[in-house]
Order: sequence, then C-alpha cells, then structure tokens
Amino acid sequence: MLTQWDKIKAAERMQAYIEAHLDEPVTLAALARAARYSQWHAARMFKEVTGKTPFEYLRLRRLSEAAERLRSSPCKVIDVAFDFVFDSHEGFTRSFARHFGSAPSHFRTHGSTVALFVPPQLRDWYTRRQRGASVMTETPKQVAVFVQVLDRPARKLILKRGRAADHYFAYCEEVGCEVWDQLTTVKGALQEPLGLWLPQGMRPKGTSEYVQGVEVALDYHGPVPHGFEVIELPPCKMLVFQGPAFDDKDFEQAITSLWDMMKAYKPETYGFTWADDDGPRFQLRPEGYRGYIEGRPVRAV
Repeated sequence: MLTQWDKIKAAERMQAYIEAHLDEPVTLAALARAARYSQWHAARMFKEVTGKTPFEYLRLRRLSEAAERLRSSPCKVIDVAFDFVFDSHEGFTRSFARHFGSAPSHFRTHGSTVALFVPPQLRDWYTRRQRGASVMTETPKQVAVFVQVLDRPARKLILKRGRAADHYFAYCEEVGCEVWDQLTTVKGALQEPLGLWLPQGMRPKGTSEYVQGVEVALDYHGPVPHGFEVIELPPCKMLVFQGPAFDDKDFEQAITSLWDMMKAYKPETYGFTWADDDGPRFQLRPEGYRGYIEGRPVRAV
C-alpha cells in the first residue's frame, strides 16, 4: 500500500521532470515513467499532492516562465510562445491574458497583480532556510556585500497581518499574493513596499510574525487600503545588507549567500549590537539588477 511519503516523492519526481522540460513537449507517459507508476496512478497522486493536475501545473509553470522572459528580455512575444511550446501566438496570448489579466505586450511594460506560479521545491527551500535549517546548494562563491547603517525616524507602517505566517510563502497562502500591489498604490509612501518580520511587541496575539507593509511619514493621514491597519514605528538604526546583482536563475544562491553572511556578521566589531526589539527586520523584493536587500535593527554599544 502506498504511503503519503511515496506519493510525495512520486509527485516530486514529476515536478522535477516538468522543470527540466518546460520548453519541450511533455506527455503523461513520460511523467508516469518519471514517477515510476502507471499513468493513472501518477496523475492521481500528482493531483492529490499538489492540488493540480500535471498539465494544469505544467501550464502555470510555462506561463510564469514566459512572463519572466518577457519582463527580463527584449525577445518577441511569438518567440516566447514557441519557446514554451504554445501552438500559436494567438493561443499563447489568450492563455496569458486569462491568467495574468493582460496581454503579453501590456504585461511587459505594466506588470500584473497576479503572482507568478513558483515551484513548490522553491517554497520548501525558502521555508527551511528561513527557519535556519541547512540546505545544500552549490559551492559558495565569494561575493561582495554592501553594508550600511541607516537612521530611521519615527514613522508609521501601513500593513496587513496574517495569522501564523513566519515567511513570505506562508504569508501568501494565508493572505494572498496581491498585497504587494495594493501597497504600491499608497500615495506618499517613504519607499517601496516591504516584507517584514515584526518583533513580539508589535504582534497582537493570534497574528503573524511576517507581514507586508509600506512606511509613511508620522503625520500621514491619507487613505488606508481596506483590510489594512496603521501602526507607529519608533526611531531606530538599521544595518542594511545589499548583495551583488544576480541572474534570475540564481535567485536561491543570491538569498542564501546574503543570509549566510548576515548570520556570521558581528556588528560589535563596528560598535553595534543586534536590537531586534527596536523595530521590524525587513526585506525588499528580490530584483536581480540590484541584488537582494535585507535590513535588521541595531543599537550602538
């Protein structure tokens, strides 16, 4: 009798096959061979484990990879369509518009409020790393990390809380992935939206450690999106780490390298100590052109 672990491993083998063949035709027979079960059992297990049929999953991954390609390169829409095994420009455009709410050409210049479909393997990796578990990666490379101390004044934070989330993916599952785009509509924001880990003193009972929000001036009295709240943040110093630029495919390594560096960093060497109760630790949206950026509160010794 198959255990749940057997089903999970079979689904993972099919997911790995899909990732390796996003730009090639994929058949259920090939997926079944990767799973090492019959086609009927393979399809059934995949749906049970992931909540999607193999070809629903494949379509979402191809659309998301196509969206990344459109956003990061000047290639033609028709070339992207054929690269990801869509039969025609028209068929690709229809599928893309149904999922992202805009045509490929519009998405390239304006983006979309629909989140890209991220492989579950990356969610698992992120979760384990965020909780401090060791995750095998490629041999670490020596990278230059820019570190600076910023003085943050007293300010307000417009945020939306989750229930128990302690990292990005758990937050998206609890609250949704559209929060970031809602925050970008706040006029008068001091900077772009943030992912934040709130200290215990800023978390009412039954609310999440990880939230998303945007900072505004202390005298801000503008509109607040529905379902969001406003809290005040005290002045604090932030030690901000910025890694080097990275290619999108090196997303994991870019974050891993910075987290490892932060873990080993000794602020006492420069006259500071970690002060996690003074304010939220934050992350900016990972963007390859600027590197991964994260900040943590410190206090002068």
